[in-house]
Formats: sequence, structure tokens, C-alpha cells
Amino acid sequence: MISMDTTADRPRQVQAEDCVLSGASAAKRAQILAGAARVFAEHGYEGASMSGIARDAGVSKGTLYNYFDSKATLFSAFVEQCACEKMPLLFSRIDEGANLTESLDHLAVAMVRLFTSPLSLMLNRIIISEAGNFPALAETFWKHGPQKAINILSAWLMQHNDAGVLNIPDPVFAAEQFYALCQTRIAARARMQLPVNTDEAHITFIARSAVRTFLNAYMREDPRLPPLVMEHAPD
Repeated sequence: MISMDTTADRPRQVQAEDCVLSGASAAKRAQILAGAARVFAEHGYEGASMSGIARDAGVSKGTLYNYFDSKATLFSAFVEQCACEKMPLLFSRIDEGANLTESLDHLAVAMVRLFTSPLSLMLNRIIISEAGNFPALAETFWKHGPQKAINILSAWLMQHNDAGVLNIPDPVFAAEQFYALCQTRIAARARMQLPVNTDEAHITFIARSAVRTFLNAYMREDPRLPPLVMEHAPD
């Protein structure tokens, strides 16, 4: 197995918290992460180098290593930053008092958009192509991306279960099912760079269909929601 971290001669891993505590510039850190994003997108993980990232970010290698002591550390910080930026938008309508169906509709639309965004597609391509050689890549991506979203959603679903609205024996499994439903038709095709219909009407149809399927499985009481009908043939 090839290790992601080949920097045994480097000092201990520098975390984001270390940078803050030492007074390091948040703007400089963001500059480095922006450069890393461009290099990872163009070259993948294995093809990216710390020298190339420093060059693209416009910083010296010494400055780069003051913030991130290895490519693995840098990639982890990049994925975590992406999650920190996207999660609040994804769950902006999810709170304890929110209407269940409207909240799920909003969440499903946001998920479909996220799954088909250039950033998400780029990360998925990196993980799928290089996880065999760098298994920690997949662990990092799962921890800061899908797992975090599933944990937030499962806790919210459990509130509705406890309120008697839903009947969910396993909230984590239910959240995983919702996550999967929102990837129907469009996400898998986009990840393989096949043509997809990403207009708003199509995204809304996929999202609302996912919500209806989910609620029909887990609503404690009838009536069941009828399936939606697509107004035009899929691409």
C-alpha cells in the first residue's frame, strides 16, 4: 500500500488551528488552498506536487510548508474547506421547526446541484481514480463530505421520528437512502462526463421525486403521495 504521507523528515503536521494561533494570515492560507484546487483539478492527486502548488499559489515552498507539512495535509484541508463552504448552504432550511416536505424539497434540490457542480465532480474523479493507491483520500473525502451531510440529516430526521411524523428505525440508513435518491439519473451520468440535463425544471423534478419516494417509505401515516410525471422525455 502506498502511503499518502512521505514526509517523515518534516516537522509535525501543521493544522489550521496552528496557523491561527501563530498569527498566520488567513488570506495567505486561502491563497494556497485556491492554488491547490487548481493544481488538483488539472493533475489529480498523484500528479500534483507541492512545488507546483506553491508556484500556482504564488508562494514559496517554505511558506507552503509553514501551513501544510505534506500534500496529504493540504488535500485534507482543501476538502474540509469545501465542506465548510457547502454544508451551510445545503442545510440552510433544515431546523427543528421547519416544514418537513418543504425542507426536504429544498435540501434535495441543493443536493442535486451540489452533486453536479464542477467542484464536486472534480473531487469525485480524483477520489475514484486514485483511492486505490491512496486510500486515505477516500477516508478524508467521506469524513468531511458525505458522512458529515448524512450525520446532519439523520439527526434532523430523528427529530421528526420522535415527533411522530416519520417512522424511521435507522436514521443513518434513512439519510443514506435520501442521499442516494438525490443522485438518481443525473449525478452518475455527470460523473462519467456524459451529457446531462441540468436545467432547473429537470433538477426540481428529480429532487421532488426523491422526496416523494422517501416520504412514502417513511411517513407514519397515509395518504401516500402520487408519483410525479416528467413533462418531457429524459436526455
